[in-house]
Amino acid sequence: MWAPWRKAYLRSNPGKRSGCLFCSLMKEKKDKKNLILFRSLHYVVILNRFPYNNGHLMVVPKRHIACLSRLNIQEKKEFFDVLEQVQQALQKAMKPQGFNLGMNIADVAGAGIPDHLHWHIVPRWKGDVNFMPVLADTKVISESLESAYEVLRNVLYPKKVFKPKN
Repeated sequence: MWAPWRKAYLRSNPGKRSGCLFCSLMKEKKDKKNLILFRSLHYVVILNRFPYNNGHLMVVPKRHIACLSRLNIQEKKEFFDVLEQVQQALQKAMKPQGFNLGMNIADVAGAGIPDHLHWHIVPRWKGDVNFMPVLADTKVISESLESAYEVLRNVLYPKKVFKPKN
């Protein structure tokens, strides 16, 4: 199984990263390069560079916080609006039959970025768990990150067609 995109992750030495990856991506303002699909008042939505499935997104608070209890009232209220909008965009763009929504809080729970809270949204299709994970501990991702980014970005930010008034 050829998966050259994994090499960048392995070489980046994710366990020895200095500073917060999410904070760095947000500051850069290079949304396409950093796979940032959407920005709201308190959140960014990022396409996961190392996805569990096509369209795997993360909803990330703009504030650098590590636990749920640190979210303020506005952040708590806005989260579900952002989640709903992103889930609808995934539904429209990719037509999944279900979703996994979850978070890993702290490194012992599996968080790759334990100091910055984030939620994973993973679209699912019947039969998307094929023989590869079972036999070879390998996942087949059938769409490129660039393609998934463009499809989802166009749903989240539809192109407005200018219609002149008569």
